[in-house]
Amino acid sequence: MVSNDGEDLLELTVEPWADIHRIRPKETCVVVTHLPPGDGTWGGTLSGDEPFEVKHRPDSITVWAYGHCFHLSDREGNPIYANEYGGGCPAQNPAT
Repeated sequence: MVSNDGEDLLELTVEPWADIHRIRPKETCVVVTHLPPGDGTWGGTLSGDEPFEVKHRPDSITVWAYGHCFHLSDREGNPIYANEYGGGCPAQNPAT
């Protein structure tokens, strides 16, 4: 979860897709990433069990999501955005 406890917009960048989103004050965004089917490790991490790396600055946050896709939702699970890299993101196709 990424929360904006400030009084100004908070920029959320999700890498490696360079997708930029703005989180309003007092709002929370949930970032979810998925592994490719049959894969058991997160590529790009220092350790195989780290799905994210987070960099925080005063007015922005960058989340490196190490899966093959990601999606954003609010706290209640309502979708905000889904991005597919290489096909088959469960947020876009729940049957997978």
